[in-house]
Amino acid sequence: MSDVSSPVVFVAGARPNFMKVAPMLRAMTAAAPPFERVLVHTGQHYDAAMSDVFFRELGMPSPDVHLNAGSGSHGAQTAKVLASFEEYLLGCAARPRGVVVVGDVNSTMACALAAVKLSIPVAHVEAGLRSFDRTMPEEINRLVTDAICDLLLTSERAGDANLAREGIPAERVRFVGNVMIDTLMHQLPAAKALGVAASMGLAPQGYALVTLHRPSNVDEPVRLAALVGLLEKVAARRAVVFPTHPRTRERLERFGLLERLRSNGAIHLRDALGYRENLGLMADAALVLTDSGGIQEETTALGVPCLTLRSNTERPATVTDGTNTLVGDDLDAAWARVLEVLEGRYKKGATVEGWDGHAAERVTRVLLDAWG
Repeated sequence: MSDVSSPVVFVAGARPNFMKVAPMLRAMTAAAPPFERVLVHTGQHYDAAMSDVFFRELGMPSPDVHLNAGSGSHGAQTAKVLASFEEYLLGCAARPRGVVVVGDVNSTMACALAAVKLSIPVAHVEAGLRSFDRTMPEEINRLVTDAICDLLLTSERAGDANLAREGIPAERVRFVGNVMIDTLMHQLPAAKALGVAASMGLAPQGYALVTLHRPSNVDEPVRLAALVGLLEKVAARRAVVFPTHPRTRERLERFGLLERLRSNGAIHLRDALGYRENLGLMADAALVLTDSGGIQEETTALGVPCLTLRSNTERPATVTDGTNTLVGDDLDAAWARVLEVLEGRYKKGATVEGWDGHAAERVTRVLLDAWG
């Protein structure tokens, strides 16, 4: 790291974090004057696919610093990241002018806490999102991070309202829009060019895309079996593409459900896909069934109907303005919405404010004003 100026330190701990950081690094490089910036990978999620090709595709440099925190229980992992990041900050040749954390993983909270305790300003990108479900570890991370950060940069207006309700002074809050949509728009042409659906013999709008990984959906045999039954009903009307998270595949096998899916010729089981492959499939899907937070945003930006197999969402704009519907535990309701989509009766969402591909530029202006 250069010692000639104080850098801004960007922190990422998991693959989705890099999708959010990439456009901000590009915007900061293009800023006048450009910021000195450092990218720290905490190593919260080790992923062999995080190669030079991955970073090149995102248009970002490889991380400058690897903390190699690794996995573990929430407490152990948070502690390792906090201690490692504090050690890094204390060893910097030039004191950072600020730290930027994104999202809601353990690294987000741990690195914010380490920096704040050293009196280094911290900005949280994607601040103010709330599911109002404290059984979700991510919700605790969001609450703690927002309570201690100096700058809270929100991706949708509900975030502003949540922070105001929690007593956060308005001068700490800036609405900037959704940096994840910046990456989506940047990557969409290349994602479509891969032709993943065509390689499976599937036409545009000829399939439903499914992603499942949350414990509430995959850890209980009865619930997972019911979801498999729903996918079989969908497959009777439209092909189903199901990239399986490693956790999900292990549960399907353990509960005796994997072979049932494999034997259905209309269900295409795939290993977990890279970002571009998944984005290309999503863009051409007739509908998406998911329990992912990020996919709720991406489908809204793409105008693709999304049915979320959760009873809450920290991204309410995807429901009020976008293409997302929460179906919770009610699989009969989910099937009714599937039929609405396939029969052309499903609502189409409008564009969400600030989800325009320029959020990172607004983030950079905020940081220049605050730390420049």
